[in-house]
Amino acid sequence: MNDLNFGFLRTRHVMFFFRRINPRWLVFSIDLGISLFSITIAFLLRYNFRIDESYYWSFSIALLLVLIVRAVSFFISGVHTGIIRFSSAKDTVRIMSVIFSGSLFLVLFNFAYTFFTGKNYIVPVSVIIIDFISAVNLLVLFRVIVKLIYKEYSRAGNERINVIICGSKDLAVLAKKAIESDLEYRFKVIAFLGTSSFSHGMKLEGITVYPVEELEKIIDKFDASYLLFASTKLKTEFGIKITETCLNKQVKVLTVGSVQSWINGDLSIKSIHKLNFDDLLNREPIILDDGSTDNYLYGKTILVTGAAGSIGSEIVRQLDKFSVNRVILVDQAETPMYNIEIELLELCKKKRFYYIIGDVTAKDKMERIFREFKPDIVYHAAAYKHVPMMENNPLEAVHTNVLGTKNIADLADKYRVKKFIFISTDKAVNPTNIMGASKRIAEMYVQALNKHSETSYITTRFGNVLGSNGSAILLFKKQIENGGPITITHPEVTRFFMTIPEACQLVLEAGTMGNGGDILIFDMGNSFKIVDLARNMIRLSGLEPDVDIKLKYIGLRPGEKLYEELLHQSEDNIPTHHPKIMIAKVREQELITVIKNLENLALSIANQDELELVKQMKKIVTEFISRNSEFEKLDEKVVSDNLPFMSKS
Repeated sequence: MNDLNFGFLRTRHVMFFFRRINPRWLVFSIDLGISLFSITIAFLLRYNFRIDESYYWSFSIALLLVLIVRAVSFFISGVHTGIIRFSSAKDTVRIMSVIFSGSLFLVLFNFAYTFFTGKNYIVPVSVIIIDFISAVNLLVLFRVIVKLIYKEYSRAGNERINVIICGSKDLAVLAKKAIESDLEYRFKVIAFLGTSSFSHGMKLEGITVYPVEELEKIIDKFDASYLLFASTKLKTEFGIKITETCLNKQVKVLTVGSVQSWINGDLSIKSIHKLNFDDLLNREPIILDDGSTDNYLYGKTILVTGAAGSIGSEIVRQLDKFSVNRVILVDQAETPMYNIEIELLELCKKKRFYYIIGDVTAKDKMERIFREFKPDIVYHAAAYKHVPMMENNPLEAVHTNVLGTKNIADLADKYRVKKFIFISTDKAVNPTNIMGASKRIAEMYVQALNKHSETSYITTRFGNVLGSNGSAILLFKKQIENGGPITITHPEVTRFFMTIPEACQLVLEAGTMGNGGDILIFDMGNSFKIVDLARNMIRLSGLEPDVDIKLKYIGLRPGEKLYEELLHQSEDNIPTHHPKIMIAKVREQELITVIKNLENLALSIANQDELELVKQMKKIVTEFISRNSEFEKLDEKVVSDNLPFMSKS
């Protein structure tokens, strides 16, 4: 069987066939025939299947009257115009309303007839009641039968696909109905996996609930082809364990996706998709207090630097939920800025956005922006972030990440910005590369400046962001699409991961809860081995690692380290009111010292002296030890200079 292509796809010959046998006039005729049968049965039941010959004429008049009423009500309501194979609960309600209206008319007609003629009712009320019940049931049953026949016809010849559903009871039942309603594939739910021991052995809609531990046995016993996660909050370890079991058994994994992806709030086959690695990272999300955040942001003018990047653009999207006054987007990348402008014009029509192309290191241009818009809050996301690239371009790394940050931070102070939120990285902890060290120096300046400014300066740190530019996920996807190989730096390398929305929620929360000088970090849970990530992505693509897609180890790149950290080993952290957010206690320096250090860096940049620049960085960030880099020789020099018995001749 080929890969699933979800959606209500229909072949042309099936569509044509059903149009030919299911025209409106035919449905109208069948509905009238059902109505005739229903009223006849109603009379027979009312008179115990014994109707006197003397009553035949009145009986015929009553049948004709009922048929006329039904025909008129069907024509006016158009119940015969619906496509029967797509009948739903709404159609059932519609049929009930139409039949009830017709029956009510018959009752009123009876009263009027008796009142003006003094004769008995044409159609006894008891017959009308029986007819109402039978007509509704027969008309609905007709549509259900046609729908089932169409479903079986359209899937005729397709092999039955056995599916296991894992998740909560209510959502699992919804998922079952959704996939078994698909008209292209013959899905058959053969087992439920229960996440609670209480439900094990029970039956849902006649299907047994099994414990997760029996997954392999169930797959083998029922020859399952798919497992569907019927859960919108998939725990990481739990999800990975089940997914790896399925992938090792060549069972494809699906998920119902987020509630936002459901159509009109209802789970349908279109909401179900293949599991992505991102889905396995759905830790308990950061829950924002939207009320306090909206109060804080209400009427504010917001400036976002790096607004066309992964983090900056998502911050802008999330700001649309709140009652901000204006959002100023600043980025030096023209095409990404154009793309985000097109997106926001469609999604956020009521907000006032301003799109400015500019470099954060261009002080005059940035000052004009601050002077013109007078922002209340600044989210500073502009930065160079690719480790190997910055290792080869240290002058640009420091120019943008350090001096560019200083430029924006100084302007925030000058123009009395209320809060300045600086977006840093976990690579600033025990840095082994130019990029991480440059962000740590920027952290130092922002924190030192906070003591001398009315502006509150807050720093946020987080790890690798899934889906961001340069993300390993995007690289691996591209390599898989190209047939491999997947390139991995080292078999033992591990990384923390979080989603872009999570990262940006942290940034927004920082603006609400953070005090000046804080460095806020996010509890990112467990780290992931990159090689396991790569293997799972290959399996999720329906391929086999080392068979269909090769894995190739290329060695650590310049500046990379095996393990990432969120806190310096000499640092500590303080809990906040939010269980996922902590405050890092870091070593602070005096502003005059930091400014002097930055002046030395600026001098090295002006002289285009990379070696002297990195040497100065290592003096500022004493824990900066280069890895897999040409600048490792500077670490050796520092060590030898500090040994008293070493000759300096």
